[in-house]
Amino acid sequence: MTENLSTSAADRPWEAMDSGVIRHAIDPALLGHAEISPKGGFEAGSHASFTLVYTAGKFGIDDSGSLRIVFRFASDQSNPQFDDPAGPNYCTVEASNGAVLQLRWDPKGNVRPWDRTLWIKVVKGFLQEGDTLTIRFGVTDHGGPGMRLQTFCEKTFEFRILVDPIATFNFQPLPVQPMISIVPGEPERYVAALPSLRRPGESFALKLKGEDKWGNPSDRCAARFLLEADGAIEGLPASVELTPGDRSFTLPGLVVATPGKVSVTVRSEDGTLVAKTNPLIVEDLELVHFWADMHGQSEETIGTGSAWDYFAFARDLAWMDACGHQGNDFQITDAFWGELNRITAEFDATGSFVAMPGYEWSGNTALGGDRNVFFPVEGRTIRRSSHALIEDQTTAGTDCFTAAELFEAFAKNGEDDVVCYAHCGGRYADIRVAHDGRFEKSVEVHSSWGTFEWLLHDAFKLGYRVGVVCNSDGHKGRPGASYPGAGKFGAIGGLTCFNAAELSRPALLDCMRKRRHYGTTGGPTGRVVLDVTATFEAEAEIYHDDPALGGALSHTGKTAMMGDIVRLAEGGAELSVAVDAACAIERVDIFNGLDLLETVRPYAEADLGARIRLHWEGAEYRGRFREVIWDGGAKLSGNTIRQAVPVNFLNRDKTLDLVSDSEVKWKALTTGNSGGADLTLADPSAGTLAIETPLVTTEIDIADIGYDDTIFDDSGELPRFFKLYRLPDENAATSMRFTRKLAIEAEKDNPLYIRVTLEDGTRAWTSPVYVFR
Repeated sequence: MTENLSTSAADRPWEAMDSGVIRHAIDPALLGHAEISPKGGFEAGSHASFTLVYTAGKFGIDDSGSLRIVFRFASDQSNPQFDDPAGPNYCTVEASNGAVLQLRWDPKGNVRPWDRTLWIKVVKGFLQEGDTLTIRFGVTDHGGPGMRLQTFCEKTFEFRILVDPIATFNFQPLPVQPMISIVPGEPERYVAALPSLRRPGESFALKLKGEDKWGNPSDRCAARFLLEADGAIEGLPASVELTPGDRSFTLPGLVVATPGKVSVTVRSEDGTLVAKTNPLIVEDLELVHFWADMHGQSEETIGTGSAWDYFAFARDLAWMDACGHQGNDFQITDAFWGELNRITAEFDATGSFVAMPGYEWSGNTALGGDRNVFFPVEGRTIRRSSHALIEDQTTAGTDCFTAAELFEAFAKNGEDDVVCYAHCGGRYADIRVAHDGRFEKSVEVHSSWGTFEWLLHDAFKLGYRVGVVCNSDGHKGRPGASYPGAGKFGAIGGLTCFNAAELSRPALLDCMRKRRHYGTTGGPTGRVVLDVTATFEAEAEIYHDDPALGGALSHTGKTAMMGDIVRLAEGGAELSVAVDAACAIERVDIFNGLDLLETVRPYAEADLGARIRLHWEGAEYRGRFREVIWDGGAKLSGNTIRQAVPVNFLNRDKTLDLVSDSEVKWKALTTGNSGGADLTLADPSAGTLAIETPLVTTEIDIADIGYDDTIFDDSGELPRFFKLYRLPDENAATSMRFTRKLAIEAEKDNPLYIRVTLEDGTRAWTSPVYVFR
């Protein structure tokens, strides 16, 4: 591509301010201009070199004046460095008139979302009109590879320049900004998907795409693939041809006429396995499955790409059935709120795609913390947590500074059709400070920021009856397929599966209110098919709304599904569990609230082999800086390692290396989620294994690693641990069906739910069935 991309502030009337409160004290036309070379499109995650030349405007830049080149918070490009000319990301800056400059890189050196800052200060001399600053990013003159670009695509990646020409510390943006495009690379893997639950005779589509090494849908796919149906799928061709240009391929008009389970295997022409879809269960049911990522942001707040592109990606490239945009409220201007409502109205199409209006109430944790807000229709009042990044204060009177005030405002204004989620991103929701079950129906237990089971546990401790959702909270412009990329992210964005009668806003909102959904950690195997049904020995009263809030209606029955609230006067319950997945199931944990009742595995102790799972998990604490570094290794004595396979190494900067036949080393992090490695040994029981990480150092006999977990606990404020256990050499179990009799405790809520773990590290949680006497 040779297109010279540029952008003007006039094109973005909803954009948040760049610096101080005095926006345009100087005519932007007098600030100068900048050009970047080369221009065009550059592959995500690749190394490149750029020369950016800033030409000073009318005022020049005075002694002690500055220029900032700022990048979005969401970008995971490598940081510039100034000390090692032969190293990656080497950067130089030179003034045409010889002025002495001071350089500083500060990842929080400017107002969000443009907070990643290269700060260039004139410390001796000055610039006059026409003088230039030449900034070279990724200098390769001395053997360096260049600068590594961000790992996700962006049509308009800006090198945004802010100037303080008069040394007043009032930085103003250039009227036209230099930019490039970040484009996908060659496909490294292929992903295929079907719906997960449909009725006999309903038409559906097979979706297929290639993804580059960073998870971007690739437009460079050129291959013919063979399609194999496991089950009777009418209309499925024998092959499909992928051609360059498209980033996703759809085969519509498929039908399964009779109840059963089907899937599709994709192979290359030589028979090599390329991809396998999730299972599709076909049953004659009232409720079927719709997959969604209801939480993420675009460039108008702190994300990447426009809001229009955001919804288009979810629908067309991540194959979501539904999506919501949850921008930080303190960055959503009235103009952008109007634009966002226009976009959701444009994308919403009953039967094919649901675009849900809403926003993220982004209050400080001390005031309640982040909440997702969803509306049934456009045009509703946005009640912000503040106007922190909005200059126009016209609508500041509708602000709600605390989560309690937000809920009170909904109730006072008769907005009982609003649905809220509590979630954890940077700020975390503290439901001990505020919660209102009339509106807040669920908690988000997983996103690209990590895993937050503690939020569900908080609800149990407080007696709240909430459902479970998982979303991406993604900032990389990839809702529904939000890979972590590089940097400090270690989790892929989650997905929520809604049990609903149809694909429409009213049906999904009804599902949200009744908590009839479950969440997964997402990824290629994230569309796990789950069903949990509770059957009771006696007639029970079954509620959709929480009777503890008063006025809830009920009906009588002997069965309940996830999300139901059940008053059971006597007798016990039987939990029926069905799990179908695209990869092997490692375990299913059955919980009654905080209590783990049983772990059910699809294999017996006699099936164990020479495969040892190393597993690390946890978070430092609830807030932003929750990451736990697990860099370390394992040494084997008296045995040898035949194979080492990484588990949940989703961040490509993190690696597992088999350095010898007796030692592995790794770089890894977690943010509440988990990772690990499988070591297949030459002898299943000989020798000892020594583990060394920053948190856990231990040695154990191989013979002592068995069916049950051996846990080395280093928990602090939150769970944080390393564990070892043994697996079969081969586990082919991708389906499980079982029932369990469960006693109902009289003096407490009994939130009955399951957590599923697949061998590749994918997890899923069902919303609980709440049973009480």
